[in-house]
Amino acid sequence: MQVILPQPVADYLTAHHVMTLATQGAEGPWAAAVFYASDGCSLIFLSSPSTRHCRNLALDGRCAATIQEDYSDWARIKGIQLEGRVIELQGDEEHRARTLYGEKFPVASPLGNVPPAIVKALAKIRWFRLVPERFYFIDNSKGFGHRDEIDLRRG
Repeated sequence: MQVILPQPVADYLTAHHVMTLATQGAEGPWAAAVFYASDGCSLIFLSSPSTRHCRNLALDGRCAATIQEDYSDWARIKGIQLEGRVIELQGDEEHRARTLYGEKFPVASPLGNVPPAIVKALAKIRWFRLVPERFYFIDNSKGFGHRDEIDLRRG
């Protein structure tokens, strides 16, 4: 069953580019900022398997992430907190991820005029999908600390 996010959440995901991904591993907790492209409820990202966050995810796919802007006015704060699982993509899923990501970030597009340095970097990465289990959409314009929960575990 395809879950449809509330429009403000879907719009927020589309309008933003970077999520902070939090993982846990042998060295303890870790957070890393990664560019993402949304695909329905899930988020596509790429990364080198040698990074600390990818090494952590190889041991335990559970993660948390945030997407937000840098606000100076508390009343204007909006953002997303989420928890879920990350899976590495292969085959048709990887191809789809490359296409979606390239549409959002043409510099990484398989069809675009990609600079040689980017081509070299892309040869070393893997593609991932963060499958959220629960979203929280924060919107302080509705009141300080206001957040709406979207629990995807319930369908």
